[in-house]
Amino acid sequence: MAKSKRYPLGTFMKEFSNEAKCREYLANLRWPVGFVCPKCGCHHACLLSNGRYQCAECHHQNSVTAGTVLHRTHMPLTQWFFAFYFVSQDKRGISAVALMSVLGTTYKTAWYMLMRIRTAMGQRDKIHQLNGTIEFDDTYFGGPTVGKKRGRGTEKAKVFVAVSLDERGNPLYTKMRVTQNIKRTSVKKFAQAAFVQGSTIHSDGYGSYIPALEGYAHEHKPYAPHSGLLHWLHIVISNAKAFILGTYHGLPKKYLQAYLDEYCFRFSRRDFGPRLLERLVLAIGASAWLS
Repeated sequence: MAKSKRYPLGTFMKEFSNEAKCREYLANLRWPVGFVCPKCGCHHACLLSNGRYQCAECHHQNSVTAGTVLHRTHMPLTQWFFAFYFVSQDKRGISAVALMSVLGTTYKTAWYMLMRIRTAMGQRDKIHQLNGTIEFDDTYFGGPTVGKKRGRGTEKAKVFVAVSLDERGNPLYTKMRVTQNIKRTSVKKFAQAAFVQGSTIHSDGYGSYIPALEGYAHEHKPYAPHSGLLHWLHIVISNAKAFILGTYHGLPKKYLQAYLDEYCFRFSRRDFGPRLLERLVLAIGASAWLS
């Protein structure tokens, strides 16, 4: 029998039915070897009635959400976990309007929750670099560019896109980054953050790419329609645009990176099925609060 690709809602509701269960699950992922006091490093604490952990040594109190993207949240963890569930179990994502409806919150609260989740997704993926064979190019999001080639002109938002491939040429992971331009310095900055040194980069040989990708095995060919060049990268770009257009309508440019982070997080974990919920909660626990 084929394994289910979704986490049954009934199972989820039993396993995360109250604050204590949600707190314990998040704590186990955030502190896999046990509680560690952020003040003195002590590994022993008692759980207070208010859900906070009190260090046995210095008596500092800490919550399981402190310092994460859920820092100082006033929302119950049960609400957050429902949001995690709906985000992780639909490959199309969920809009703030839809989340507002299922949680019974305001639009503002639902939007805030989703942006916190996307922040955690982006932070989690930043710690990993692409390795091996990588397809790399730039594209644009936000509308067509008239009279320009492949989006290199007055488009609304330029985006670097990279996809790593396995030995059979199938896609593994992807990274996307909004950029102000595609000059040499910008390309180099993206490459240093996204690629393991020594990787093999396939591109169309755009002018600024060649000098910026020194230190990598750079294989480039001029782009031609229907040539098959950068095959998987173009599929990923097309799917990312459909993902954003299909679920999130009227997306302002200043929020584009957060939505790209969500797409990349999902794509790079597309085979996790029901386990995507766990990976998302792990990302939440490992996240850092940005004041």
